[in-house]
Amino acid sequence: MTPAQRSTKDLTRAAVSGWLGTAMEFMDFQLYSLAAAIVFNRIFFPDVSPTIGLIAAMATYGVGYVARLAGAVYFGRMGDRIGRKRVLFITITLMGASTTLIGVLPTYQAIGILAPMLLVLLRLIQGFGAGAEIAGATVMLAEYAPPKRRGLIASLVSLGTNSGTLAASGLWAILVAVLSDEQLLSWGWRLPFLLSFFLMIFAVWMRRNLKESPVFEQRETKAAVASPQRRGKSFFLALGLRFGQAGNSGLVQTFLVGYIATDLAVSKSVPTTSIVWGSLLGFATVPLIGLLGDRVGRRPVYIGLSILTMLFAVPMMLLITSGSTAGLMAGMILGLNVGVLGLFSLESVTMAELFGARNRFTQLALAKEIGGILATAIGPVTAAALTAWTGHWWPIAAMLIVYSGITLVSALLAPETRGRDLVQLEDATVSEPRHSPKLEEVR
Repeated sequence: MTPAQRSTKDLTRAAVSGWLGTAMEFMDFQLYSLAAAIVFNRIFFPDVSPTIGLIAAMATYGVGYVARLAGAVYFGRMGDRIGRKRVLFITITLMGASTTLIGVLPTYQAIGILAPMLLVLLRLIQGFGAGAEIAGATVMLAEYAPPKRRGLIASLVSLGTNSGTLAASGLWAILVAVLSDEQLLSWGWRLPFLLSFFLMIFAVWMRRNLKESPVFEQRETKAAVASPQRRGKSFFLALGLRFGQAGNSGLVQTFLVGYIATDLAVSKSVPTTSIVWGSLLGFATVPLIGLLGDRVGRRPVYIGLSILTMLFAVPMMLLITSGSTAGLMAGMILGLNVGVLGLFSLESVTMAELFGARNRFTQLALAKEIGGILATAIGPVTAAALTAWTGHWWPIAAMLIVYSGITLVSALLAPETRGRDLVQLEDATVSEPRHSPKLEEVR
């Protein structure tokens, strides 16, 4: 059974909406993560040493991932029950409002301990909305896309993450370059959060005009006579596939920025500029990996990227700690594109294809957010503690290898999902044999 048809205009609107919402989510989180790495340790945790302040700021960053899990459960179930469109409208509003309010928070100097408490509260609200945003956008776009172009089209969600990262990193790079340290700490850090308000207004307007997922509409007919399904092998495979990208992202895009500025005593502009250039390169990396996944399958590309990341972990850290600005930037740019953006491009479509239409939104959201808590949220805090304890960079390389190794094992165990009929209610591991994937007829 094939999904109800949507016009090219509908597909374009869904693609732009998915890209924009995900861009906003990642801009919000990258704005916060960079602020946590660069200034929040002095604005909200000024009465401790720089190293302990960095650990505290990273811990506050990680708190949002706990709320993301609650949001994944709540909004994921809602999305499978009432539809993708309504949930995506709510999540983007929650994210945008909380991010804007961070920009008007009083500092520790003004109101004492209440300042970091309010920061944590807004971070929780931001995470609650974000917990289902990227999962919903991924599901919506995968369910809209034609099967033979699903990897390329669904990669637009990952391109949204790249766009958000670029916007946030670009804003911070400009601020760090043009403002003095005193200006940055007194008022400059607020500007990126306040500017996100305008993006929220545009994204909300886009979502009001979006049609429901055609797969969701078709699914309702089949689900009416179907028996319930419990989470099984597909869920744990998706969790493992998520682990490498999520863990690597927390280390490369969040922890290393603070580590380079604090422990290596390199100008803050160097790591933020590296993220900007890496994100620009990602505009080629993400669709290329999506297209490659459509041509040769999801599994072989996942396996290749995981192995490359594991092999590059030590050379990357040698480049970063070499004392050469060019070497440092090359290490971060390559690490971001291979170990983060490349894997994310595959993740966008593969996880959606692993799950059946009955509870795709819920399972995908949970797999993403549990993986985020176990890897992205805990990773930077663990890395900060281990590098402070050892006085060396080797724990960072070891964590990159472990994270990518988990994804490698998951990819080896997973079925090939390319071209799967997304209207099927059962998970890919239930309804289809591993070596004989059923390809949906191209509509």
